[in-house]
Amino acid sequence: MVKSSTSIKIVTLYVAIGSLVLLAPHALAAPADVSQVENFIRDIIKVVAGLAGLTATGFFVMGGFGYITSSGNPEHLDRAKRTLLWSGIGLAIVIAAFVISNIIVTIATNSFGS
Repeated sequence: MVKSSTSIKIVTLYVAIGSLVLLAPHALAAPADVSQVENFIRDIIKVVAGLAGLTATGFFVMGGFGYITSSGNPEHLDRAKRTLLWSGIGLAIVIAAFVISNIIVTIATNSFGS
């Protein structure tokens, strides 16, 4: 009995999602302006890079605080060093991703025009 109840729920879910897709108004399929899409993507990249940079800065502060307050304890000192190392690697990845995405957007804009 449990198996048939679960299958009925799954079929109902598929029907509900399928009806939403099939009955969607045609206005959703309007063509998008390329410059608006480009600006949207550029804004998203800036926000994500800013949040990632802010997070890396927080981890730098945590690692530095742990390094200062370790009092010679090798376990705490090692943990603080690893925190500083990985936050530096993360920040480098974020900066590289930001630069690469800007290069790709510039190349795409020059190729396709805007």
